[in-house]
Amino acid sequence: MNFTKTTEQSSKYEHLEKMSVTDLLQNINNEDKTVPIAVEKALPQIEKLVTEIVAKIKLGGRLFYIGAGTSGRLGIVDASECPPTFGVPFDLVNGIIAGGDKAIRRAVENAEDNTTQAWIDLQELNINKNDVVIGIAASGTTPYVIEGLKKCNENNISTGCITCNDESPLALTAQFAVVVVVGPEFVTGSSRMKAGTAQKLVLNMISTATMIQLGKVKGNKMVDMQLSNDKLVDRGVKMIMSEIDVDYNKASQLLNEFGSVRKAVDNFVK
Repeated sequence: MNFTKTTEQSSKYEHLEKMSVTDLLQNINNEDKTVPIAVEKALPQIEKLVTEIVAKIKLGGRLFYIGAGTSGRLGIVDASECPPTFGVPFDLVNGIIAGGDKAIRRAVENAEDNTTQAWIDLQELNINKNDVVIGIAASGTTPYVIEGLKKCNENNISTGCITCNDESPLALTAQFAVVVVVGPEFVTGSSRMKAGTAQKLVLNMISTATMIQLGKVKGNKMVDMQLSNDKLVDRGVKMIMSEIDVDYNKASQLLNEFGSVRKAVDNFVK
């Protein structure tokens, strides 16, 4: 298949090794400024994907991210932060990386080229037709991700993707494709940079918008967050104080009694 892989095109900057630190930072920053504009162009695509995810989760489904390398790690980060932020079960949003958990820290040779492992990985988590699987790959050509989505399509499982190359095999495979064209990287081919930033921004949008639609935010506050450290407990106490007319000590007592900001506010009796 012939398509333009803009993520692999030569950087518009030359002789990077001759640049001062100031020039390097300024030029990287200039390139980074273009990413939100590229994401903005994909908002209609993101909206369709989020709408599908919300509908499936309301039916008892789950969300899965699959990817390799930087893309896989970004999916794992987003998935792992949903339970503490929104108080959802740990198996509601799942991140899977080619090569398994050891690939989170170190590259696993040829893992992204395996055409059968993604479906095996998904089956181990009892993937079903109520779930949504999002393939993440800047290039849009990663075999692990593409073949995983193909198997999902064959089994009537909703599929989406986040990629940075238009008309890529991945974009053409996913039912709900999100394509953010960021162009060549500052360091040629280093898609952990602009492409990675774009993927992170889109993941933020997907998970946050989904959780808000599922009622996990009240007003603008994370009322279901897990109180896993002193900072978050203090934040929870102050949230309660902003919702009901109590002082810090009373709010702390309520939070300790009910275990969450939402329950403390909902069960408060004057």
